[in-house]
Amino acid sequence: MKIFRILFIIFLFIFLVYLLGYPFFIEISHLKRENPKITAMMKLRMKQWEEKGKTLRIYQIWVPLNQISPYLVKAVLIAEDDKFYKHEGFDFEAIKKALEKNLREGKLKYGGSTISQQVAKNLFLNPSKNPVRKIQEAIITWRLEKALSKKRILEIYLNIAEWGEGIFGIEAASRYYFGKPSSALSPWEAAYLAAVLPNPLKYSPVKPSSYVKRRASLIYFIMKKRGIIKEEFVEIEEETQSFTETLESEAKVEIPETSEREEKIEEFKDSN
Repeated sequence: MKIFRILFIIFLFIFLVYLLGYPFFIEISHLKRENPKITAMMKLRMKQWEEKGKTLRIYQIWVPLNQISPYLVKAVLIAEDDKFYKHEGFDFEAIKKALEKNLREGKLKYGGSTISQQVAKNLFLNPSKNPVRKIQEAIITWRLEKALSKKRILEIYLNIAEWGEGIFGIEAASRYYFGKPSSALSPWEAAYLAAVLPNPLKYSPVKPSSYVKRRASLIYFIMKKRGIIKEEFVEIEEETQSFTETLESEAKVEIPETSEREEKIEEFKDSN
């Protein structure tokens, strides 16, 4: 019994070092001036492609925040983290609502994650919802908020967010889906790109399901009401439709064939 106790204590110590130590050993200060070259999420996707025998590759073009359409920036904030500039990394009201939904459905489906939490997860962790990963995410989020400005965190997020299979960052997404730089995105294009972020491998901004159309319309409606959209861009179509009912759609996105996708990517790279 004494040996088992010693082994248990050793195991517990190793577990606590991994749980609490790993997030503190991660280098974060360099992100003030250096852009991350590859993220944990990218590594995960590449491993998945290899296991499935796919020949896809990462498509990403880094752009500074001031070269991204303000419509896109606002649309993403509305869609993903409307209190981004008010909280310190955690939206406790959103977390409470997510916990209530999870308890009702009996599974860990909703997270209530802020943009800062998503940066922590995408850069250093994996998409698992297990408690250990969530604790590590919380520690890294706290460190990111202490080390980086809000603008820098947002800039990193918009450049590493997944927008489709192999498509990371808003510049790559804008060129791939709309054939233009992210600085030239219109309010509607921005709304559709923001609308697919909850599940970019399932939903498409150019072949939108009913759910994406409804969500994009709501984002556009909020931008218009807040005066974000300039008058010359205002479109009156379908403004009277109800935005209070969320329509869940199980429609799957058609992913272009690898050859077609690679041709598009090379075309955009050449034009850049």
